[in-house]
Amino acid sequence: MTKTSSPRPKTSPISTEQPLIDDIRLLGRILGDVIREQEGEAAFELVEKIRQLSVAFRRDADHEADKALSKLLKSLSGDKTVSVVRAFTYFSHLANLAEDRHHIRRRAIHQRMGAVREGSIGKTLQRLAEGGITPQAISAMLAHSYVSPVLTAHPTEVQRKSILDAERDIAKLLAQRDDILAQALAYQVPNDALTPQQLADNEAQLHARVLQLWQTRLLRFSKLTVANEVDNALSYYESTFLREIPRIYAHLEQALGQQPIANFLRMGQWIGGDRDGNPNVNAHTLEHALSRQADVAIRHYLAEIHLLGGDLSQSAMLMAFSPEMQALAECSADTSEHRKDEPYRRALIGVYARLAATLKALTGTEAPHYAVPPQNPYASAQELLADLKVIEASLLAQHAQALVTQHLQPLMRAIQVFGFHLATVDLRQSSDQHEAVLTELLAQARVTPNYAGLDEEAKCQLLLKLLNETRPLRVVGAPYSEHTLSEIAIFEAAKTMRERYGAQAIRHYIISHTETVSDLLEVMLLQKEVGLMRGTLDCDNATCDLIVVPLFETIDDLRHAAPIMKTFYALPGILAMVQRGHADQYGEQDIMLGYSDSNKDGGIFTSNWELYRGELALVEVFDEINRDHPTPDDKEFIQLRMFHGRGGTVGRGGGPSFEAILAQPPGTVRGQIRLTEQGEVIGSKYANPEIGRRNLETLVAATLEATLLHPTQAAEPAFLEAAAELSLASMAAYRALVYETPGFTDYFFGATPIREIAELNIGSRPASRKATQKIEDLRAIPWGFSWGQCRLTLPGWYGFGSAVEQFLKPLGDKTPAKQQKKQLALLQTMEHQWPFFKTLLSNMDMVLAKSDLALASRYAELVTDKKLRKKIFTAIEQEWQRTTHALELITGDKQRLAHNAALQRSIRHRFPYIDPLHHLQVELVRRHRAGLSDERVKRGIHISINGIAAGLRNTG
Repeated sequence: MTKTSSPRPKTSPISTEQPLIDDIRLLGRILGDVIREQEGEAAFELVEKIRQLSVAFRRDADHEADKALSKLLKSLSGDKTVSVVRAFTYFSHLANLAEDRHHIRRRAIHQRMGAVREGSIGKTLQRLAEGGITPQAISAMLAHSYVSPVLTAHPTEVQRKSILDAERDIAKLLAQRDDILAQALAYQVPNDALTPQQLADNEAQLHARVLQLWQTRLLRFSKLTVANEVDNALSYYESTFLREIPRIYAHLEQALGQQPIANFLRMGQWIGGDRDGNPNVNAHTLEHALSRQADVAIRHYLAEIHLLGGDLSQSAMLMAFSPEMQALAECSADTSEHRKDEPYRRALIGVYARLAATLKALTGTEAPHYAVPPQNPYASAQELLADLKVIEASLLAQHAQALVTQHLQPLMRAIQVFGFHLATVDLRQSSDQHEAVLTELLAQARVTPNYAGLDEEAKCQLLLKLLNETRPLRVVGAPYSEHTLSEIAIFEAAKTMRERYGAQAIRHYIISHTETVSDLLEVMLLQKEVGLMRGTLDCDNATCDLIVVPLFETIDDLRHAAPIMKTFYALPGILAMVQRGHADQYGEQDIMLGYSDSNKDGGIFTSNWELYRGELALVEVFDEINRDHPTPDDKEFIQLRMFHGRGGTVGRGGGPSFEAILAQPPGTVRGQIRLTEQGEVIGSKYANPEIGRRNLETLVAATLEATLLHPTQAAEPAFLEAAAELSLASMAAYRALVYETPGFTDYFFGATPIREIAELNIGSRPASRKATQKIEDLRAIPWGFSWGQCRLTLPGWYGFGSAVEQFLKPLGDKTPAKQQKKQLALLQTMEHQWPFFKTLLSNMDMVLAKSDLALASRYAELVTDKKLRKKIFTAIEQEWQRTTHALELITGDKQRLAHNAALQRSIRHRFPYIDPLHHLQVELVRRHRAGLSDERVKRGIHISINGIAAGLRNTG
């Protein structure tokens, strides 16, 4: 937003960063021009003054700048404050677009140079070939694989679809600008004649889109609804998933010599089915979500079929057509004289009419521009696919492979992957809610007056008995509570939705807070009550439609995960039911692992360590089951799939997906992985189609390598012993601060914007599970998000420094230097040789690079109790220093992000424009809490939350 004009692009060689700098300056200048036009020169000068003071505050820890900035911000009117907040927020968004463009630009350059980048499918296939793994072996492995990113609703989601759409247009214009410059360079246009009109036209369009952003309301008037969340998520399917996922399959097939590739990569969705802690999700939202998903999928197919009809103009006067193709054309109601010799077009008009009727039947909406009226809807996506296969076979017989590749094959792959349901919607609810429903059902049925009061053994005995009975539990006319009726309605809706949209529409039922075997049996019994489970366990004919997925969240839950699953599978009839119940005649068992709550419970290191140990223990349980039940073709009798409940921030399992998957414990991937994608991370990863394809490729590449190359071997016993020791000390340090320090809760609610996040219209669900201010009851997402907003990022590093200090000096300062040196050498070896440890330290390094104690101290000033403020902030600051020092000792790197040039570059260009938002947010929160709050103050806080989240990109 400076007055400096954008430098004229040059044809001479430039540094790798220069195009990014040019784009940031260009967008900043355009935004500055828009602010001048709309708000006046004084408003622009005010923005510049705040930026300069913020830079001085960061660069020199300048107390004079600090005082001047505080004085200036306190003097601003509500309107001016909101205007400045908007300016820096939009710059954060525009800087993101410039950075995404630069990632794409650099990738294209590497590809032109013949380089294959880490995390790409090309690099992975190269490694597999070097390892002697054949295309046939890769194809066979993928035939039994399941990789699925799962988009979830986000209590701190702050984007509006209108903003996302405008930003996509800006991203396209930046790409167009690159094309103009590349064309000029290719034709060696002289510097002074560098397509000035094209560039000017492009800049004019950029100006229009930035103006649109400035004049578009960034906030919602009302609280985000589940329907809003559904629409936001679906925009990523329209822009990215529906087209980019078929391209990944095509790339794989081509690279593997046209080996058949099974539909292993699929999308998942929680929005509309996740009611844990969200009273707004019910049977209606589930039905709405699947109806909207079907609408998006089918409209995409209709548009592609329309395009296909334009391509396939072959005449029967010139080409021979098979009887099957002629019959498909004859089935069409198209009687136009103009197309009577064009079988493909006639057939596609018929397909379009049937698909239009399907759209009407499934969603109640009408298809655009059809030649004949909708009729005879398809009963399933497989029926639609069968018609397209007739066209494909005919084209191949006519040696028209080129026409198949262009539109038909991507369309067919999309139908195979997305069906009529688009994405699998998971159901999720907390275990205590299931218990409450069954307590009421069993009391009304006079089975037991207080099911909830039974001990675990009695519960399991009763549940198994009921699962083996054929009668329902519900009593006709009984006065059930609204909660019980609502919960049962979800199960009934799931059955209906599977019948309407196909079995892939809903496959998983996730049980939050799984603590006992009875938690699993309860969900099976509720499935039985509505017909989702059939047969009985004792007759060895039971089948269960939905995979019962335990979610182990806290440290204690993770420690009990393996014993719970072992006990569950030892129950009579369970193993046989799971084995016969799902795909490809092999049983499937998803187990979800909670990164967020385990971190909030025990801190970053202990959370990761217990996840690691828990996964290994679970693999051992299922390996034992599979050893005891061998199959003829050596496939697993029960296929274990880990579902990683990752958030955006490192404290919630975030960080680079490629490294995270490769660092998984040995034997825990095996072609099977699901992981959640949340909040602003979804936009960061998938708003741009090319960036989206890159991130999807990363998941595929990492799964291939983890499964076929076995990059992680069993860790050395000394490594495991050291990690266990570090975990104990780290958890003790973390819990001493968060749960054992008097007044810590008051500090947290004072020094972070958690109260404002909870109050404002940011997400569709409450920030806390209960109406308390206990850390235990706070949802993990706003917990981590709040620490990111104040730039302490505490959940991503706290406790590790104390753990390392204690590990190196178990006897305090009396520990011999020789012993300290030996202990340090062990940690350094672990960092070099153990992917788990190396990745964890790399993620901590990233989090610390994004933290800022000076800015955090400004937030700490919001705590009214000065003694409490000093005590806790000092403790946090000391642990930050210890953790920074520990990383330096172990890695040998004196500065953060020594091995991550891209993120270093991002921080260098981005943070000077994020910092002012923090200063502005602190001032607005101060006013809000002082009772000087009006709509402008609330709006300013909300916009600042948006801008900071957008700028940091992985805080939620």
